[in-house]
Amino acid sequence: MDVYEAVDSRRAVRAFSEQPVPREVLERVLTAATRAPSSGNLQPWHVFVVTGEPLAGLKTRATARALAQDPGDERDYPMYPTPLTTPYQDRFSAAAAQRYQALGIERDDPYRPFKIAALNSQAFGAPVVLFCYLHRAMGPGQWGDAGMYLQTVMLLLRAEGLHSCPQVMWTMYRKTVSQTTGADDDLMLYCGISVGYEKRGAPRLRTGRADIRETVSFVGT
Repeated sequence: MDVYEAVDSRRAVRAFSEQPVPREVLERVLTAATRAPSSGNLQPWHVFVVTGEPLAGLKTRATARALAQDPGDERDYPMYPTPLTTPYQDRFSAAAAQRYQALGIERDDPYRPFKIAALNSQAFGAPVVLFCYLHRAMGPGQWGDAGMYLQTVMLLLRAEGLHSCPQVMWTMYRKTVSQTTGADDDLMLYCGISVGYEKRGAPRLRTGRADIRETVSFVGT
């Protein structure tokens, strides 16, 4: 699989099979991903790979919180800016409507946020979740570095025939996650990434993207 194919086929999969992911594959991906760029070569990320019984227990505890309509832990960072203005709000609304309609959750359902959280806290059935942390002393530059690193990881997963789903939702239950990962208090949970093989027969959702004329400007000839 070349890079263009990996980029084009990468999407947030929300239905994984129970097929286990070999540890050697995960190690190969995460070893190759160390070549991702970072300013000053800080490599500010720390990843916890959670599988098996620890992951099953985490899913159970997080799902119980969601079903109890637990609003979640106080956030370490805002998921989105407030207010979210045009065109960003428009893109967000369109993608959310498409995504959760495919999952059978109506937009006007009063319990929608908790149903969404419950689906997310099951990692959509994935047998592996990567939890990415950054030290609390890190700044916006290092958050950008982490994004480049995680994109590298997700593209390498595609090269291995695997799919993924990045989930900022896990930050809602960051204390529950930390009980499993054992992350120190000086580490901040950035996101989780569910990893596995796509479930056969599951509906395939591919959200649209803005035309490059909306996001790219060419200067010069």
